[in-house]
Amino acid sequence: MISKEQLYDAFGELIYAVAKADGLIQIEERLTLEKILADHPWASQIHWSFNYESTKEMDPEESYLKALDIFKEHGPDPDYIYLLDVLKQVAAASDGIDADEQKVIDSFQSDLYKRFLKDAEENNWTSQ
Repeated sequence: MISKEQLYDAFGELIYAVAKADGLIQIEERLTLEKILADHPWASQIHWSFNYESTKEMDPEESYLKALDIFKEHGPDPDYIYLLDVLKQVAAASDGIDADEQKVIDSFQSDLYKRFLKDAEENNWTSQ
């Protein structure tokens, strides 16, 4: 079972992957992230993970895949809606959302949707 700490680490990894998708994490993206997370109860964990990925200059694709694995194992969570909003706001912070950032966001939505649809089908949760 995935802990909340692991889940929010994955949030930081995915936010990093989006921010780094265009090759550079802009100061506007960091400031927007700070502002968005100001009132989030797990802000420090998300920041820690984002900063770790950034400091280590991790491959954004690897960060994306690590985060997605956590999300798939964790299963559906209402915080994914919040995460999607954070991704869009961070990506838009510096000259709008570019094609590479949008691609990561779209992939996240698609990959998660496909996974949860598969889970629903395997557990016979879909209507006949």
